[in-house]
Amino acid sequence: MTFLPSSLRQPSALPGFGLALGFTLAALSIIVLIPLAALVLRAASIGPAEFLKIATDPRTIAALRLSFGTALVAALINTVFGLLIAWVLVRYRFPGRRIIDAAVDLPFALPTAVAGIAMAAIYAPNGPIGSVAQSLGFKIAYTPLGIVVALVFIGLPFVVRTVQPILEEVETDIEEASALLGASRLRTVFQVVLPHVYPALLTGFALAFARGVGEYGSVIFIAGNIPLVSEIAPLLIVIKLEEFDYGGATVIATLMLAISFAMLFLINAIQGWSRKKYGNV
Repeated sequence: MTFLPSSLRQPSALPGFGLALGFTLAALSIIVLIPLAALVLRAASIGPAEFLKIATDPRTIAALRLSFGTALVAALINTVFGLLIAWVLVRYRFPGRRIIDAAVDLPFALPTAVAGIAMAAIYAPNGPIGSVAQSLGFKIAYTPLGIVVALVFIGLPFVVRTVQPILEEVETDIEEASALLGASRLRTVFQVVLPHVYPALLTGFALAFARGVGEYGSVIFIAGNIPLVSEIAPLLIVIKLEEFDYGGATVIATLMLAISFAMLFLINAIQGWSRKKYGNV
């Protein structure tokens, strides 16, 4: 079975394009498209007036603003520190390097609830770090700042593991050539090395952001979960479900889906632009 004209397909030594494409579309539909379509249809079934009422509720707006805002801040922090960590792991050899490299993957292996309990114990007002912060006049746990800390923890590996292979492919010869031509170290980093890394860095940012928006397990233990203050959108969805308000839960979930899709679409557009601009660097 042929789905595309032969002029639009790349020649391949492996047969079975039609069968592989069919399995791909079927799996994508069953796992992703059909559940999302059911979610949107369920939200639309409650009517425009009720949908607008739930969407404009101050508690809903506050939860969405908190979830997306903290995820964005955490992703930006992870972009900076993830790049630095990847740079150190690739460019330097030092005792304990393998241990640090393995520790980067801990958020992948550690259950998020365990991470949330550990961070709540450390950053709580009576914890070792939280008590110091309390003496300085601010709180970490049970505030939006605590949510950012949790999202930085779970999102950091996405940036490091996305950027690290690209940095390994960048030869040190170009850095040496730049230095021989009189460029400063700062100029070499920003105009010679980083252009190779920009697309991967944007990919890592997008992954960390998407992971943070939907995070639940590690956040609820450190957030405080106060409505209009530190209540995230996933928790509000769970609360609606526990109250058997399925319409409200699906409306909030649909809003998260729409905002996430729009932001990821924008990020993908920026990625495409950066690949065209820096692809031949």
